[in-house]
Formats: sequence, C-alpha cells, structure tokens
Amino acid sequence: MSKLIITNIGTIVSGDCANPILKGDTIVVEDNLIVAIGGKELAEKAEGAKVIDAGGATVTPGLFDSHVHTTIGDFAQRQSTLNYIDSALHGGVTTMISAGEAHMPGRPKDPAGTKALAILAHKSYENARPSGVKVHGGGLILEKGLVEKDFAELKEQGVWIVGEIGLGSVKSPAEAAPMVEWAHKYGFKVQMHTGGTSIPGSSTVTAADVIATKPDVVSHINGGPTAISLQEVDRIMDETEFALEIVQCGNPKVADYVARRAQEKGMLGRIIFGNDAPSGTGLIPLGILRNMCQIASVSGIAPEQTLCMATGNTAKVYGLNTGVIAAGKEADLVIMDAPLGSVAEDALGAIAAGDIPGVSIVIIDGVVKVNKSRNTPPATRQAKVM
Repeated sequence: MSKLIITNIGTIVSGDCANPILKGDTIVVEDNLIVAIGGKELAEKAEGAKVIDAGGATVTPGLFDSHVHTTIGDFAQRQSTLNYIDSALHGGVTTMISAGEAHMPGRPKDPAGTKALAILAHKSYENARPSGVKVHGGGLILEKGLVEKDFAELKEQGVWIVGEIGLGSVKSPAEAAPMVEWAHKYGFKVQMHTGGTSIPGSSTVTAADVIATKPDVVSHINGGPTAISLQEVDRIMDETEFALEIVQCGNPKVADYVARRAQEKGMLGRIIFGNDAPSGTGLIPLGILRNMCQIASVSGIAPEQTLCMATGNTAKVYGLNTGVIAAGKEADLVIMDAPLGSVAEDALGAIAAGDIPGVSIVIIDGVVKVNKSRNTPPATRQAKVM
C-alpha cells in the first residue's frame, strides 16, 4: 500500500458547492484514494509515506474539462497539434469528457461506423491515459439508423457518453428524443449542442430543441462559438434542470450573463466548465483556469465556487468518483498559489483578481504527475516533495 501525505496546506477547496472550504491543513492518501482530511496530527503518522509540503498554498481537486473533441491519443487533428492533453494537465486538468470524436479524419457516419468509433475511442483512452489524464473518450455521435439495440451493445462495450447532439445526422428533437430515452435507459450521459452551427454538417439548436430533447448537459450554453439569445438562455435556465456548460471557446457576454443569473437564482451547482477544443478557436491549455478567472473576476462569483464549477459540479453530472476532496474519493489534486507578481496573496485571491494561479503540483490517483507547471506563471509558494 502506497501512502501520500500533503501537509502545511493554506486552504483546502473541497469542490462541493454546498461546503467549498474545508477545515484542516493536511490530506492523507492511500493508494489512489483520499482517506483523511484534518490537522497536522495526521502528518505525524507519516512513517513510510511520501510527504508533500504545500508551503501554505491552496489544494483543490483536479480540474475537469467537460467538453473536449478528442480523437485517438494525444493528437488534435483539427489543429495538427501534439500533446495538447499533456499541456492541459499542466493547467491542472486531470479529467476530460469527450463531446464526440467529430474531428476524426474520415469519420464514419453510418450506424455501424459511429458505434465502432465510439468503442475504439473509449477503449483506447481506457487502455492508455495520455500523461495519466483520465480521458473519458468515445462520445457517441448520433446518426440516423441507430436503434435501441445499438445502445445496449455499446453499453456492454463500456461506452456511456452521447457526444453533443447536432454534430451528426440526427438533429431534430423528433429524431433525437427517442434515442435520448434509449441512452438514458442504458445509463448514458447525454450532451446537446446549443446555439449556432460550429462545423460543416452541424445545425443551429434552439432552447425549444433542447427542452424537447431532454439531455443531461446543455453543451456550451454560451455558444460554441455562436450563442443563443439571452431570452433563450432564460428559458433553458427556468424550464429545465439540465447542467449548464460554459466554455472558453464561446461567447464571453453570455457566459457572464449565465453566471450572474445562476447566482441570483441559486443555480451555481448547475454550472460546469469546458473548453470546446480542439476547435476552430484553437487549443487553450489554461482554458479551465481562464473560465474560473473570468467568472470570478468579471461576474463576481466567489472564486471557491468557480473551482467547484470546474470540479465537483462536473463529477456529479457524470457520476464520477473524483472532483471532490473527501474520504473515499479518487486522489486527483492540484496544489496552486498566487503567481509571482500578483496583487493577491493566495490562489483564491488571484482567481478573484483575474490572475491565472501558479500550479506547482498535479496529482492523479495519488501519484505526482506534474512538479511545477510549464504553462502557468510560477507559484509564489512552490510546493515541495520531501
């Protein structure tokens, strides 16, 4: 049994919107799970353990990117870029969710082909995690001709995500809604494109379309990249309980509107963060951190709540045992601090000020994967593996 102790923590952000800040300065990990959170007395039982001195910095759950158009491996065909997943890891991202392998060269658009692609992508990322990142690949793109039996067969192969509806030939609620019912019957989580067209062959999706189709996630409610109107946003927020995804490659004005309105209506627990990349907008390794900074510094949301949007909220939507710092959760953790030169004194203050925090250590399943980020500014207090 391997043991890891992180001590001398300044602030622990839980990832849980209902209780975002935890008491204590020490976290104990055994194998891949968090087993205890508390005071320095836990560190006194460190015999045989690897110890990390956080140096007064902030510890958060590993960040999620809820909207990634993966293909196979750590290569982005849309932007002809290698190692974009590894770069995201250096931005604190430890989990990625496929929104559909839409950019796969020669993507098959028949039922057998779209199933095969989902199975291939799912199993490929299960067998080989790029840089250790938990990539949940194989977002099934809905194509005409799929039947209920297909969803049962996909579930047997481990596929459990429907990529954003609207990327394939199935576009209208009349076509999509029955498939969504089948997907939910077999335990799938379902995303739906919202807003204007994004790639050739995709379609414009309105609030009425989303409401009639009943997905789990309103993909890029702030546009991917073109947003629906604010009146349409209001309909989705008021008439549904679906998760509301804000993406970096979207409309910043609508992102601000959604965040402010969610706070007014007590809906912060519905907001999740993604990049919507690789896309025409590019690749943004620090995109999730940028979302957090924008929503905290511009929209006036508490920085610890924006961290929950980037972690525990997404884990809850997708039913994953990570994204929250609590006993029994997978030990995916980030140690971060105010960057050198910031007006802030800690990571939360930096996020509130709009400064990208400095990431010093990223941990996945209790194993250090990054020891000083190559992409964020340097942390004022660099955590140290003792």
